[in-house]
Amino acid sequence: MQTSQEHHSSSSLHGLYHQPLQEIDPYCVQHFQIIENNVCPDTGSQGTTVSFQPYPEQPQFFTLDSSPATVGYIDYNSPSATSFLSNRSPFSPQVSQSCLSDQHHSPDNTYGSPASGSSVADNGNEFKHKLREIEISLLGSESGIVDSCHYCPNSGIHKATSVSGCNWNQLVQVNPSLDLRKGLIYCADAISREDLTAAVDWMELLGKQVSVSGEPIQRLGAYMLEGLRARLERSGSSIYKALKCVEPTSSVEPTSSELKSYMTILYQICPYWQFAYKSSNAVIEEVMANEPVIHIIDFQIAQGTQWEHLIHSLARRPGGPPVVRITGVDDSQSFHARGGGLHIVEQRLTKCAESCRVPFQFHNAAMSGCEVERQNLSVQPGEALAVIFPYVLHHMPDESVSTHNHRDRLLRLVKSLSPKVVTIVEQESNTNTSPFFTRFLETLDYYTAMFESIDVARPRNDKQRISAEQHCVARDIVNMIACENAERVERHELLGKWIRRLSMAGFTLYPLSNSVTNTVNDLLKQQFHVNYRLERRDGALYLSWLDRKMATSSAWRC
Repeated sequence: MQTSQEHHSSSSLHGLYHQPLQEIDPYCVQHFQIIENNVCPDTGSQGTTVSFQPYPEQPQFFTLDSSPATVGYIDYNSPSATSFLSNRSPFSPQVSQSCLSDQHHSPDNTYGSPASGSSVADNGNEFKHKLREIEISLLGSESGIVDSCHYCPNSGIHKATSVSGCNWNQLVQVNPSLDLRKGLIYCADAISREDLTAAVDWMELLGKQVSVSGEPIQRLGAYMLEGLRARLERSGSSIYKALKCVEPTSSVEPTSSELKSYMTILYQICPYWQFAYKSSNAVIEEVMANEPVIHIIDFQIAQGTQWEHLIHSLARRPGGPPVVRITGVDDSQSFHARGGGLHIVEQRLTKCAESCRVPFQFHNAAMSGCEVERQNLSVQPGEALAVIFPYVLHHMPDESVSTHNHRDRLLRLVKSLSPKVVTIVEQESNTNTSPFFTRFLETLDYYTAMFESIDVARPRNDKQRISAEQHCVARDIVNMIACENAERVERHELLGKWIRRLSMAGFTLYPLSNSVTNTVNDLLKQQFHVNYRLERRDGALYLSWLDRKMATSSAWRC
């Protein structure tokens, strides 16, 4: 789900996907060389120093362009590196609740998809004790494995040693059926414990198992491994900004029409965006049944085609259609995908309204949600106002990031407009204030289900699907894994937390009706796989893949 309030667009990539699929070698971690490794002795040293240098004769291959603009080495003892790799949540001093209240096994969420194999509820500290178990599973109990968990008392760092006397390049040959999911978890755990030696070893091993044209976990693993490497190299923000550049900067980046095509592919093969638009349209039509003037503020207008169906429906209203006004809030990814500004949306919707003889006006608010103020929204007296937030509020920084807290500010601003209805659609995921390792587990679980749901719709070697995942999904994954503080803009919350936020802003839940539920159910039955499920609970709609809840739609009134 690809929206953002910052400058969006396509990725800056190598010519990787212009090669035949069988030639793709998305990872080459061997280009790193351990040039210093001082392990703290029992007498108590100041920790470990691990630096990386690229072999000059080795080319660098990346699935995404994760290399920083200038790559020399990473000094593990530097303050910036220590801060960057810290497994303590950088937001914890700024929030009142503990990290435990932000875990995925909170009462707000109760799924457990057998297809996804959720392990989010696992305690992160457990993994440092299980590293030896996976080494034994790979090499056998008689392989002379040393105890893998050591502790440097003065540094406070757990040091997980590699398999004694083992060449990590040979591990796949020893056990080609390596559990990729477990390997990703152990790699992330090594990073969270600040053990770069073990992390690079895992990356080298796992890089041989991932594939952008493989099974769902292999495809997801390619991008999650890219995110882990970007975290080590402190290049996650560079990747995210490159993926959101306003215009292409190299020949391998998608043109406007290509990016629009990739987004259209995901729109067609996954119901997540159609779920958002269908449910919001149904609520608005229901609430505005007798209103003569309707003003819709869309905080993610994109192509604007989502309103054509509503315009056609309002044209058939008994007694004549109402006056319809739409205010579109824009972002630069939508700008790039459209190939131009909001005037393109205005022309399309105006033409649609004229063909239906619906009085229509369009207002342009070409800015991010964080920049929106009351005067930008052109609200007029006497109109019935509807506001929709389709997968956009999670991009607004909250109190854990900035004292400005745009997330709650925007909700209070909307409340001051006295809308008749507000609809919110968000991913049912918990990555906002979670520390790195917990967030990694949540991301792995959520996107495992998403890649499984994509897998049933397109062949695994389908190049359009590969490009769609790469340009529209991978950047979000990298951002969640590699970035911290203000650089991390992918910050999802569970419905239970949105309920608390909106209640504190003065809204009350508007329970979705049977009519809205039936509209979305018809969409799923007609166009999508039977593994998608819809549940109406506590007045809101939950869209799931098997038992894994993926998105929620809720409506609110003042």
